[in-house]
Amino acid sequence: MSNGRLIAIVGPSGVGKDSVMSGIINANPTIQLVRRIITRAPDMGGEDYEAVTAQQFFDLQEDGAFCVSWQAHGLCYGIPADVLSDVRNGATCIVNFSRSALTQAAEIFPELRVLNITASPSELVKRLVDRGRENENEIKRRLAQAAKPLPDDIDITHIHNDGPLDETVQAALAALQPVRA
Repeated sequence: MSNGRLIAIVGPSGVGKDSVMSGIINANPTIQLVRRIITRAPDMGGEDYEAVTAQQFFDLQEDGAFCVSWQAHGLCYGIPADVLSDVRNGATCIVNFSRSALTQAAEIFPELRVLNITASPSELVKRLVDRGRENENEIKRRLAQAAKPLPDDIDITHIHNDGPLDETVQAALAALQPVRA
């Protein structure tokens, strides 16, 4: 079977990655959403994830349960190992990803496609406050990470998400399925 691909959606906290991903999947239901494993308390809103304790995460990591994992914002994140099998078997999977783990992902997923979702600083502040997951100091720390650099050796498409979500989703879909000559 032909190789599939992993679509990594990256960008700063509050930029709307999960909303864009939902829009992409609604437009193309053949794309599989990757459910991350996170050391975050359950039911924190936003994405659908599997909540685990730090000890559970490290046990899973030691057992090879992740194809990619990273730490950010005081949390641990893991991409289940079966995602690699799914992609190798032809599936297209989409995941909310970390900019710091892109180089690792590019080594594992030859058909990696990266969409960097961006928004203005004022819009990021508004969204972080509105979602209510972080206190003021945590929001300041997340905003300080907003300009985190991206790897130079990976092809990344930048999608601006300050306007209507539908326009952002259409731009993302166009980037994922360019017109063929």
